[in-house]
This record gives sequence, structure tokens and C-alpha cells, in this order.
Amino acid sequence: MLLCAQVPEGHKVAVFANGCFWGSEKGIWRFPYGIYSTAVGYCAGFTPNPTYNEACSGMTGHTEGVRVVYDPEQISFADILRWFWEAHDPTSGMGQGNDRGTQYRSGFYYFDDDQKRLIEASKEFYEKKLGRPITTEVAAAAPAPQAHNASGEPM
Repeated sequence: MLLCAQVPEGHKVAVFANGCFWGSEKGIWRFPYGIYSTAVGYCAGFTPNPTYNEACSGMTGHTEGVRVVYDPEQISFADILRWFWEAHDPTSGMGQGNDRGTQYRSGFYYFDDDQKRLIEASKEFYEKKLGRPITTEVAAAAPAPQAHNASGEPM
């Protein structure tokens, strides 16, 4: 997804999708510490730089995502994961609440093997806790050239 902003030394990046990106971004801002920056855009698709209408068509494969730059000395990846799983319904398939379509699907996109392992372990934990299959997509984060904002403009 978006690699537009510099990541300060010692900081890390998380990219997730859990419904409308504006609400997801607002939710992550509620952390009292550790969040350096956020940005929203489309991720996990195959069409370069889709517009809003293209993403909403379901033909680009994108989901509305949030990129979070955080300080792991102040907030852990596990804290972000806990918030992610509890801030939406990860069992609802292609949508959240009244927002329906592939662009509203749940996903978490990893940058390294440690993130992948933690995402998968937490997914298994929450699936057991919820007693239903979780439909959240877990995949490698896209490389920088596919970065674009909500208006389809390169970032």
C-alpha cells in the first residue's frame, strides 16, 4: 500500500483493512501514545491507482486500507492487532455493517515473517474466541509502486 511518508528510525509500519478507511483511521488515532502517522488508500488489489468508483466496482480487487507508522517502544504490534480484531467483525466477509463490497473486506498485510506469525496466531485466537470462521485476508503488503491515495492519485 502507501509508502509515502518517511518512517523514522526505530518505527515500524502496519497496514490493515477493517471496513471504511476513514472510520478505521479515526479508530487508530484513539491510541493515547505510539502512533506517529496514518494514511488511507486502497490496497491488496491488482489495478494500478484505482479511483474511488473503480474500487467500488469490485473489479480492481482493492480494499480500503490504513497505513500506520508506530513506535514499538510505546505501542506493540500486538496492541494494534488486538484493536484491529475488536474494532470490527472479522467474520462478515465482504463488508462491515451497511458497507458492502470487496473494498470493505477485512485484511491485514504483513511486512516480515514476525508480523505474519503474530497476525496468524492472533487470528487463530480470535477465531476460537468468536466461535466462527474469520474471513480476514492475511497477505504480504504490496510494494511501494502500487501506492495511491483515496482519490487514485499516486502518493
